Amino acid sequence: MAFNFGGASGSASLTGTGFGAPTTTSASTGFGFGTAGAFGGFGSTTTSAGTGSSFSFSTPANTGSSLFNTQSKGFGFSSAPAPASGFTGALGGGALGFGGFGALQNTQQGGVFGQQAPPPCSQLFNTASALSAPAVLSDERDSILARWNQLQAFWGIGRGYYCSTTPPVEFSQENPFCRFKAVGYSCVPDVRDEDGLLALALGKREADVRLQQQQLVESLHKLLGGAHTLSVNVEGVRALPDDQTEVIIYVVERSPNGSSKRVPASTLYNFLEQVNIKTQLQQLSVIMTVSRTALSPAQLKQLLQNPPAGVDPIIWEQAKVDNPDPEKLIPVPMVGFRELLRRLKIQEQMTKQHQTRVDIISTDISELQRNQATTAAKITQYKRKLMDLSHRVLQVLIRQEVQRKSGYAVQLDEEHLRVQLETIQSELNAPTQFKGRLNELMSQIRMQNHFGAVRAEERYRVDADLLREIRQHLKHQQEGLSHLISVIKDDLDDIKTIEDGLHDSVHTRSSKLS
Repeated sequence: MAFNFGGASGSASLTGTGFGAPTTTSASTGFGFGTAGAFGGFGSTTTSAGTGSSFSFSTPANTGSSLFNTQSKGFGFSSAPAPASGFTGALGGGALGFGGFGALQNTQQGGVFGQQAPPPCSQLFNTASALSAPAVLSDERDSILARWNQLQAFWGIGRGYYCSTTPPVEFSQENPFCRFKAVGYSCVPDVRDEDGLLALALGKREADVRLQQQQLVESLHKLLGGAHTLSVNVEGVRALPDDQTEVIIYVVERSPNGSSKRVPASTLYNFLEQVNIKTQLQQLSVIMTVSRTALSPAQLKQLLQNPPAGVDPIIWEQAKVDNPDPEKLIPVPMVGFRELLRRLKIQEQMTKQHQTRVDIISTDISELQRNQATTAAKITQYKRKLMDLSHRVLQVLIRQEVQRKSGYAVQLDEEHLRVQLETIQSELNAPTQFKGRLNELMSQIRMQNHFGAVRAEERYRVDADLLREIRQHLKHQQEGLSHLISVIKDDLDDIKTIEDGLHDSVHTRSSKLS
């Protein structure tokens, strides 16, 4: 399930009574917004009231919104004392909070008769009365009405009538009895307030925003007063679902002495949240502004201790226990199918971006592999060339040394070198050591060269040295055969002589006996 938390990524675990068994899904968080605003150009007229107001960093405007305000655009947290303005800016100033629903959620709406809504305590009491013991008709039909009110409360929409003299209770998805709720996890932002990053949600496509990016920067600079000491910079542009775009900006303030610093994100957010400035931002197709700031430990503790409005404290405590990484993830409520649809769209959008990045990385890897193969071939070629050049340099040095030493007597070191060379030569010429092996290797090399030349040129060729060796070998074989034949002939003659002698002795004995 995809959800927003300052553009970070995290994993979501759905735990709630309305979705059956708990499930866990990987989530790539995005920046979710509600209904897109008007598709106006960046060059729209910005001459509404307050156009000439300057951008002041000393006294930032107080918008009066807070994450814990029941009329915020966040998750509709229960009423609590509003924290400092820095907390407001850290959580998006009530504009989005931790992946907010992107739609105004007023838990204190008036009744059907235009009366003011009762306080939260009486609101809860009236809700309980509508679900358990309505007294509208004062008969058995009130039990049917109670079941109908329970069904509406479970669904999260409708009106619960509990008394004929008072307005009905408005059921929203934030009521404690709504079944379509779950708790997920978002990444805790790590961007500091001093970094000054502010996200703007525009109701335009990414291509259109990139084409008109310079006009957007100029328009924002005019909104900030048009001072030469201020400059608006774009940190990044990213596409969002429903043809929306997220633009992350920061403002740099330059002092007369030449130094520069970024305007804090909370200060910039409070200025842009003013009514007159916000109206001009809407003319620029800006749907929402969100401050990209991290939470302090105290703010994070306060957020975790107070469960959001409409979320069962038991489920909230279980979500904190099941947090896979409490150091990096924070539980956030998810209410309604619209929120699930929004997160699904963000998940698909992030999946496309990840796939695009994977394709780019794959292309780079293939290019690097080709470059590696080419480099390896060049290295082998240069090694052979280095070997040839080394041999040539060695020959040149030998000839130079011979010419330099010509006419001189043999020195002692040269004599030692000659003795060593003669020893090596005698070892190589010894028939029982290396000479036979060298001859065999030379024969194999020549045969391989011969076969390779035959296959390449498709004709038979014999090396002259190899042919001479073959002739000598065949000659030796012929001499050996001739000698063997002569020995056999001599043996046959001897055998014939023996046979003749035996035959003569037999005849002599027979004549004597007769």
